[in-house]
Amino acid sequence: MQFEDNYSSHISQQFNDELEQIRTELLTMGGVVERQVHDAIEALLSGDADLAEQSRKVDKQTNEMELMIDEQCTTIIARRQPAASDLRLIISVSKAVSDLERMGDEASKICRHAIELVNDGESQRGYQEIRHIGSLVRDMVKDVLTAFARSDTELAYRVAKQDKSVDQEYRTAMRSLVTYMMEDPRAISSVLNVIWILRSLERIGDHARNMAEHLIYLVSGTDVRHQSLKEIKKAVREDLEK
Repeated sequence: MQFEDNYSSHISQQFNDELEQIRTELLTMGGVVERQVHDAIEALLSGDADLAEQSRKVDKQTNEMELMIDEQCTTIIARRQPAASDLRLIISVSKAVSDLERMGDEASKICRHAIELVNDGESQRGYQEIRHIGSLVRDMVKDVLTAFARSDTELAYRVAKQDKSVDQEYRTAMRSLVTYMMEDPRAISSVLNVIWILRSLERIGDHARNMAEHLIYLVSGTDVRHQSLKEIKKAVREDLEK
């Protein structure tokens, strides 16, 4: 892609290496967070409190990775004073890393609620919704990382589009669970845990969409935050036609 050609054309090989390093670190952190999200969901659905506890501990690692990558980005800006596509890369990586760290936070919350549900031996009301929305969200995380690895704006657009489906499924699940609590107040405690888990999944989807928007900005130079899917699609199409 044109972005990659510009990015690899520096006179300074060391500068190239520094840019490639932060991109690699982003994808490495993404792999850690993707696994954390996967394990959090699996721990709940399988009733594995030990796996949930292990996944919670990963949050410290993602926090440390965020700080490390942010420091690298700051150092590059101070030393190199980058412009154009180089600056977009650094900005996009820094923002994407922040979204990854927040995904990790939400995965940790899922684990906490999962442990409560497992220990309380509550019924699995709402687990079907968790399984379905969790599958959608895991695909979004996987696809947005692939989009970053390939500088693939079309795939990034599909991730942004998928977030709308997650939001719709989330609202439907909320209505169903609230109705269930009203009909059976004894289930309020366990259903509230399920609701918080679904909320965390919905937020992970939001952060995946944010990352997709960062990638589109990185490749095309167009800031698509707060824009409709139609406007995002137009920006992607215009970039591909360049």
